[in-house]
Amino acid sequence: MSGTTRRGFLGTAAVAGGGAVLGIPERASAENGSTPQTVAVLGGGVAGLTAAHELAERGFRVTVYERKALGGKARSMDVPDSGTGGRRPLPGEHGFRFIPGIYHNLPDTMRRIPFPGNPGGVHDNLVAPKEMLFARSSGREDIRIPLPWPDNPPAELTPDEIRRAFTAVLDTAFHLPLHEALYFAGRMLVFLTSCDQRRDTVWERTPWWDFVRAGRMSYDYQRVLAVGITRNIVATKAEEASTRTVGTLLEAFAFNLLGRGADGPLDRILNAPTNEAWIDPWVTYLKSLGVEFRVGWTVRDLTLGAGAIAGAVVEDPSGARRTVTADHYISAMPVEHARRTWNSAVRAADPQLAECDRLETDWMTGIQFYLTERTPILHGHLDLIDSPWSLTAIAQAQHWPGRDFPADYGDGTVADCLSVDVSEWDRPGILYGKTAKQCTRAEVAREVWAQLKAALNDSGRTVLKDSVLHSWFLDPAVDGLGTPHPVNDEQLLIHPVGTFHHRPRSATKIPNLFLAGDYVAVPIDLATMEGANSSARQAVNALLDRCGSTAPRCTVTPLYRAPELEPLRRHDRTRYLLGLPNAFDIG
Repeated sequence: MSGTTRRGFLGTAAVAGGGAVLGIPERASAENGSTPQTVAVLGGGVAGLTAAHELAERGFRVTVYERKALGGKARSMDVPDSGTGGRRPLPGEHGFRFIPGIYHNLPDTMRRIPFPGNPGGVHDNLVAPKEMLFARSSGREDIRIPLPWPDNPPAELTPDEIRRAFTAVLDTAFHLPLHEALYFAGRMLVFLTSCDQRRDTVWERTPWWDFVRAGRMSYDYQRVLAVGITRNIVATKAEEASTRTVGTLLEAFAFNLLGRGADGPLDRILNAPTNEAWIDPWVTYLKSLGVEFRVGWTVRDLTLGAGAIAGAVVEDPSGARRTVTADHYISAMPVEHARRTWNSAVRAADPQLAECDRLETDWMTGIQFYLTERTPILHGHLDLIDSPWSLTAIAQAQHWPGRDFPADYGDGTVADCLSVDVSEWDRPGILYGKTAKQCTRAEVAREVWAQLKAALNDSGRTVLKDSVLHSWFLDPAVDGLGTPHPVNDEQLLIHPVGTFHHRPRSATKIPNLFLAGDYVAVPIDLATMEGANSSARQAVNALLDRCGSTAPRCTVTPLYRAPELEPLRRHDRTRYLLGLPNAFDIG
């Protein structure tokens, strides 16, 4: 959506007085009053916009080069030719936004983006769904879980209390056999009390499927605690996903549920399409700080001279190649695009860049269904546990209180948007017996709709009706479906065992090149907007160190860990050094 929307105009008007309200620091010169240094930020997703934000507030002259659209995979986008009668186009997206309370760095940035009427900036556009649903197929009872907030302060944690809490939640919520619930709770206790050395070595090399002994357990155990967690949330396969990555995520979510070390509720979403609620106001604010944007400019190569980056070769919107120069360069593109720009000379200058070739990406892509009636599903996210394509979804209109779909969007008949993430693209579906990659775009839409109905219409209540389906929109980054060579231009970083050690640092051995993106080594080991934001903060800090700036450094907040468990982790470190298993690891 364009930055010239009415909301974007209001954002411009709010910028002048927004800084004092939001506590934004006074802009400092990049060189104590001398000519500001220049930075070329290569990529305009969350990582690139965060880097531009932090640098501009510290007095640097920043230009952002983005090949497609600002906001990257986080953006919303207009459905072509869908708005009539003066209404806005229907909002499409790569996938629905999910900003859990375990995030700290991204919410801090959002608080510093002015938004009309919001004392807390864009952050005030976050709303908390009231519940979530694990939908079962074949007539099995769906599992509805309330998400209360704020929660009562928890009692002091002990290993026994942790085990009992996990057992109760799993046994009640998922109806697992008690011995399986007890076993999983015990495995979580092992991870929670494991020292960093064990996590970074043993658990990084152990697939989540093996860690939780999924092969020995029931179908429900496998679908919920192995496949459900890894495929639907982390977009990787349980048989391959690193226990370090999955366990770290679950640890943070568990404490978030307990109200410990959280920025907010477990589940948070935006109260409007992403560009309206966040990206457009962000770009408006950055422009007010002097940031320049070059959208439609694709980075092709980095040239090395005298041991430093001498320029970035870019292709402008007309297709002409040119070299742009700056004092510093922050590569903020997704890893699959960034590594194409690192030629042999650049890679030779810093061997960690070559390690990035070993990082892997996979498909997790969104499709939106536009409906002529509101969907009576629930107030929150759906996880379709039994769906072959590992679907997750959310009905959005109910969370956008200031938006009237029939009046504001589309042709005047659309009342809701059911946004669905498809996480499994290599498994046959139920309608055609083909994988998602083998299906045409229309077949993908029909197959996803069929899997939604199979999970939601199987308990004596018709939740989704064919008669209310108005239209659908599949992420245009996916192309070539149904042909021998399907492609996805916006893939997601995944976390197979061992890949943690191939993630690069933000600072490179090239003095004026820095890396930002969710593939960079950051406190949150997961492909997330939080990881992208954290890496950009690290990159800016490294840049400030390199140029000797006296500007304040960016805060990088790690995931929360319960201090009560620190003695047990220290004890485990001793056992690890002695070659012994974790004290709670009894097989």
